[in-house]
Amino acid sequence: MQSPWLLLLFIASVAFSSPVNDTFLWGSYRPNLYFGIRPRIPQSLLTGFMWFGTQDYASISQTRHACDQGDQLQSYTWTKYDPRQGGVQVIKDARNNVQLTTEFLKVPGGDHGGNWAARIKGEPLDPLQPSRISTIFYLGMEGLGGIDMDTDEEDNGLEGDIKFTGSSPELDDFGIRIVDGPSNTAVTNGPHSEVFKDRIGKSHFMGQPVPAGNIWQAKEFILQSLMKRAQEVIAPYQDPAAGIPDPSFVLQLPDEIYSGSNLYAVQKSFDGEFQFDVFYESASSKQTLSSSTLDEGIAALSTSFEQRFKKVFPTPSDYSLKGSKDALDAFSQAITSNLVGGVGYFYGNSIINEKFSYEWDEDDEAEDRSASDEKGPRLTEPKKLLTATPSRSFFPRGFYWDEGFHLLHIGAWDNDFGLEILKDWIDLIDDNGWVAREQILGEEARSKVPAEFLTQVPNYANPPTLTVAVTAFINRVKTASLGPSDADLGMDFGMGSSQTPLTEVKTEPGNRSLDPEVATAFLKDIYKPLKRHYDWFRRTQRGQIKQYARKARSRTEAYRWRGRSDKHVLTSGMDDYPRGPPHAGELHLDLISWMALFSRTMREIAEFIGENDDAISYGEIEKAILDNIEDLHWNEEQQMYCDANVDDDDESYHVCNKGYLSLFPFMLSLLSPDSPHLGAILDVVRDPEQLWSDYGLRSLSASHPEYGTGENYWKGPIWVQMNYLVLGALHNRYAAEEGPYKLRAQEIYRELRKNIIDNEYERTGYVWEQYDPNTGHGQRSHPFTGWTSLVTLILTEKY
Repeated sequence: MQSPWLLLLFIASVAFSSPVNDTFLWGSYRPNLYFGIRPRIPQSLLTGFMWFGTQDYASISQTRHACDQGDQLQSYTWTKYDPRQGGVQVIKDARNNVQLTTEFLKVPGGDHGGNWAARIKGEPLDPLQPSRISTIFYLGMEGLGGIDMDTDEEDNGLEGDIKFTGSSPELDDFGIRIVDGPSNTAVTNGPHSEVFKDRIGKSHFMGQPVPAGNIWQAKEFILQSLMKRAQEVIAPYQDPAAGIPDPSFVLQLPDEIYSGSNLYAVQKSFDGEFQFDVFYESASSKQTLSSSTLDEGIAALSTSFEQRFKKVFPTPSDYSLKGSKDALDAFSQAITSNLVGGVGYFYGNSIINEKFSYEWDEDDEAEDRSASDEKGPRLTEPKKLLTATPSRSFFPRGFYWDEGFHLLHIGAWDNDFGLEILKDWIDLIDDNGWVAREQILGEEARSKVPAEFLTQVPNYANPPTLTVAVTAFINRVKTASLGPSDADLGMDFGMGSSQTPLTEVKTEPGNRSLDPEVATAFLKDIYKPLKRHYDWFRRTQRGQIKQYARKARSRTEAYRWRGRSDKHVLTSGMDDYPRGPPHAGELHLDLISWMALFSRTMREIAEFIGENDDAISYGEIEKAILDNIEDLHWNEEQQMYCDANVDDDDESYHVCNKGYLSLFPFMLSLLSPDSPHLGAILDVVRDPEQLWSDYGLRSLSASHPEYGTGENYWKGPIWVQMNYLVLGALHNRYAAEEGPYKLRAQEIYRELRKNIIDNEYERTGYVWEQYDPNTGHGQRSHPFTGWTSLVTLILTEKY
């Protein structure tokens, strides 16, 4: 007999509506925390979890709450995560000798987003050593509504279940229960234990009013309350001969609730293995959850996740790759789960400065600033955003050029969820057509950002990678409707066999949006704002041609990143990659290549939704851009594509730096397979003295004088997303279509793919922001399961 849980999860998984629906209302949408649940509602219920060791008093200063590389955890990884069902995360904290497992399960029901359950359990990493842990689970209400603790207060703590009730306009009435596991053990022995016997083994609590907008600072409020009591408790123990009480007896919440509380915390302390559950029950669902809900639900979730994962992202039986198929499966599941589990919901205002510019942008006739008379930085109106995050510890916010890559992976796993995210990004496009490259929404997000990066400038762009996500979605719709043999470039996007009928495909989890009618409605909805965004790029990032007597077939199609500094072009995404000196006459190869891709995407959308005149216009612009890439950026002597700049005599010259930049027309599949330049590009790619390494392609040629120097951010290290673009160009075009370099492209593709997959993860337990080209070791921020998670698509050859 089929499990009722599998049936319930299937019902939840096929729900779809746009832009927001109950299926995706709840999630681990506080990715900056090790564990925190919230709804996609701007000001509402927030929950979080923290813990510290009680082996000594110093450990409380290292309380774990927000993801932080300084915590030096061995790892924290979602081993399974599905946005429709929930997930399982494993956290290894060696300092406190504990392995934590957090389980999160969505339970459909009612009219207000359903219910959820969470289980937090721990066990010693080393069973032969002590593992004494104090955990705190908190809940707080922002905005309209409130929470009350229904369980009667006791001065020395509580035994049994702890119950809260609450209400808000969007969630209506709800209850939250915190329930102990069956065999928890408290710390009972230690100095002065007899004095504290009435409090040992109980749950301790606090409730206090917190100013509006400050629930995100729960850790500070909770620890202040705890430390205030601890100082009072320990004051009598000043005689060194008598000793001080065990930390487990002192570092406890005060068991007090103040009038008007909107933040509550429940503390449980353990010795050895432990478990407790948290149940959120919407009153309209009329359901009561229990431990068996989690026992059966998590087992069903795990089964359905693994079955679906093997169908969507089947690991090939490739004898040339390191590691067993099972190990590669587990790796692929983990990095996919961490990407999806790292999706966050953010709400708040941001800081912009419409009047700032560098001197080389001052007289830019293409500047597109607001008519506002306000000078200097100012706060915007609050905005909302559902977005993946590059790194939960270091970059827990939305980044424009990262998000297009994120959505390639998320969309392949769950089309509908990917469109929810994409639609939120499209909604950020303002009336002028601008989107901030970093979405730093609200005080919590700002707390993680250095001051010099807080302010966004409305004439600064970023690589328009949302176009990559839109193109991938259109191709998935075509693949689902026509079968891979009839879809563009023969691409396979994990939709299963080409014999699978559309009626079956669109009822699978995440695929409702592949119905052509649903897809057309979505694309029509985003077309106008995306067109406004496209026009903004062409208007504000235009470069100069005639002013410097440059020869080009088109007199208009040239582009320059605004907002560069002397040493950095942050707006390009390749921050410290070598460029020429700043000048109003610069032309940037990467930006004109992105604009060719953007034009192609707009043409494809226009064709799909029947805007035929627009499609023709976009096609003409695309051709003009491709012509000008050749006329303005190809250097015959160097046999490479280059930036352009202007010397002191106002003469145009090429700035040539072999690396990712010089590959852009190839990397974005803008060149034809019979291009006379393709051979020279492949030579650079495969040359160990240039870009080739055993671990992936270097960002800058090893022969370049700036290789590995300075910040060394984009001056040699390997970036997975750029290697993904190269592999996609090889796989889908240059190794697939007829041309003089087809066999060479196939050989490079096979070797490069193997090098990327074989590198790094198992050695450290993390995937990283970038990789050392000499050793393959991961470096900089970690875990970085943003675009580095594209390894799953590389492994399963979904480009």
